[in-house]
Amino acid sequence: MQVIDGGVNAAKGFMASGAEAGIKYKNRKDMALVYTKSPAVCAGTFTKNVVKAAPVLWDIDIVRQEEAVHAVVLNSGIANACTGGEGRKINERMAEKTAKALGVGTKQVCTASTGVIGMQMNMDAVEAGIQQLAKGLSDSREAAAAAASAIMTTDTVCKEAAVTLEISGKKVTVGGMAKGSGMIHPDMATMLSVVTTDAVIGAGLLKKITTAVVAESFNMISVDRDTSTNDTFLVLANGEAENDEIMEGTKECEDFMEALTYVAVTLAKKMAADGEGATKLFETKVTGAGTKEDAVILAKSVITSNLVKTAVYGSDANWGRILCALGYSGVEFDPEKVDITITSAAGTLQLVENGKAADYSEELATGILSESSVTVVCDMKLGECEAVAWGCDLTYDYVKINGDYRS
Repeated sequence: MQVIDGGVNAAKGFMASGAEAGIKYKNRKDMALVYTKSPAVCAGTFTKNVVKAAPVLWDIDIVRQEEAVHAVVLNSGIANACTGGEGRKINERMAEKTAKALGVGTKQVCTASTGVIGMQMNMDAVEAGIQQLAKGLSDSREAAAAAASAIMTTDTVCKEAAVTLEISGKKVTVGGMAKGSGMIHPDMATMLSVVTTDAVIGAGLLKKITTAVVAESFNMISVDRDTSTNDTFLVLANGEAENDEIMEGTKECEDFMEALTYVAVTLAKKMAADGEGATKLFETKVTGAGTKEDAVILAKSVITSNLVKTAVYGSDANWGRILCALGYSGVEFDPEKVDITITSAAGTLQLVENGKAADYSEELATGILSESSVTVVCDMKLGECEAVAWGCDLTYDYVKINGDYRS
């Protein structure tokens, strides 16, 4: 596998574009389109929030029926959630107008929206945006970046990733984009993410792989413990690499899953690092857990603790908060056996040995925690299982951003 510079256009046969439709924002791109002329099989995972946005309901139906997909049209600014029957009609028209512009079927177009909940979208603006998107389609690197920037809301950076690998003598590419900065605590999905690949693979196997990949990537991040109404992760495979079909249980399947996992984890980490108001990527690795499930629960308990997150912001080695977060996770363990270590580009330092303070330098600890990426390792000494979760620090700016989000 080789990491390359790319996004949703990296894979053969895919095109993208971004446009200024004026749905809510002014003088910035707020609509994106991803398109493949060859029909693609599609897998997806979505929010488990009972309150689901209109585009989520639309995409769930397409994925469930294993429809061939040619495009994904996305908008930022307005989420089209809690908008009732009118919102569902607007979403369907969004797919219909996109399909007409591309010459494909309406149910061959997935949709995705992000932004303020409860507002209705202006369909005139949406239709004008769709026309711009269709005319601007390109397979260039710049077009992929334009699409990635168009789905940003409070994001401060574009989030893209791509890799290539060889399968049955053919070069296969996986590339994607994501958005997400706040309201990040995914449950079977992320905020918005589209991944494309030119691999030949069946819809059933792609769904199975996608679900497994999400469990190791997007479901292991959190910014603020709020699960969105719009969480959508779509994977499109158009088969243009012309490799032998990837079959379950083969090395080729393992290699493809590794590539998709890399792209998904990279996008997920970029989302965590770009949490609203964040200054640091905060990683927690739990080792020595009795089961994989326990390791996941413990790791996420630490990264979602507001007290731990504020300590990380202050570069304060307040390890008692970490041990406390492990303790209320619901997992049974012996607190007098736990070791806690911190690490970053500034070094590695053990803070806790067998549940008690180790002999360490507070000055060195502060230096380690002052880096832009910080890792906490918690050794539970219960077994051989481990898990990694990603979050960010909690700062004053998080409150400022969300205090006036609608305005």
